[in-house]
Amino acid sequence: LSVVLLLAVLAGCQAANDTKEPTPEATLEPTSTPEATPAPDTDNKPEPVDIRIGGLKGPTSMGLVKLMEAAEAGEAANNYTFTISGSADEVTPKLIKGELDMAAVPANLASVLYNNTNGEVRLLAVNTLGVLYIVEKGDAVQSFEDLKGKTIYATGKGSTPEYTLRHLLSENGIDPDKDVTIEWKTEPTEVVALFSELSEGIAMLPQPYVTVAQTQIEGLHIAIDLTKEWEALDNGSKLITGVLVARRDFVESYPDQAAAFLDEYKASIDYVNANVSEAAQLIEKYDIVKAAVAEKALPYCNISYMEGAEMKASMQVYLNILFEQNPKSVGGKLPEDNFYFER
Repeated sequence: LSVVLLLAVLAGCQAANDTKEPTPEATLEPTSTPEATPAPDTDNKPEPVDIRIGGLKGPTSMGLVKLMEAAEAGEAANNYTFTISGSADEVTPKLIKGELDMAAVPANLASVLYNNTNGEVRLLAVNTLGVLYIVEKGDAVQSFEDLKGKTIYATGKGSTPEYTLRHLLSENGIDPDKDVTIEWKTEPTEVVALFSELSEGIAMLPQPYVTVAQTQIEGLHIAIDLTKEWEALDNGSKLITGVLVARRDFVESYPDQAAAFLDEYKASIDYVNANVSEAAQLIEKYDIVKAAVAEKALPYCNISYMEGAEMKASMQVYLNILFEQNPKSVGGKLPEDNFYFER
């Protein structure tokens, strides 16, 4: 026992001697205790930068609202400025001129922008799947086959809605140029106004305008969900409506900040889908659409998030379908691999 005690004393003296002269740097650190919380690791957090983001009034911007709230409170990873516009024609010139760093746009327009700017646009994420529906005032349509010989009022000529409708008609054995009459209108509000005067009729409308129309037109109902019809084709692609793009020079200069944004964007979309009532209030707050309409429409808007390899695989098939219909729909040629942003 005496030997053991002697060894313990000697060991204690040696430990004290080893730590008797701390280095100057060590004296700046606080003494650790079991209760102390380790300092947060900020080494992997990129320096915040200003990011200007353009969106459209509708589903493609609804997923942004939780992030918009965080940015307003100063709690976001970057310094975000959001601009919500009525049409893509207002957003795309600003992106091309460098007045915006990112923008939510129709899926085919992303490819057009890439081709028209010689590759100066990158696809960051898919944010909206199918939002198109065949609605009817009457009771003549239960399937695509019932559209043959009918007049369809629609909006979105030259964009995703037109190419989606034409493809689905063709795949269901209906010639879109001979077997149906498509009456194109400039805005969904025109279709709503027209249907208010008709005793019966058929239209293709996107959400949330379907919900708006149903509140104004008695008897208007959804006859066909185009997203389900697209999935039934089993062509390896999803029906993609909206995407988020960015300027090439921005993502190449700030790849870490772009990645931080994508993390926050996904979290915002997840919040919107999981908290419909609360999200609807934010959607009205940021002047996208009224809360009552948003709450009813959100379950039908297919707001989603897809990036990286999954996004690339689905977009390539989707754009190829559009290209086969009309090469101009994607800007004359399919985008190259560098169109698709990966972290």
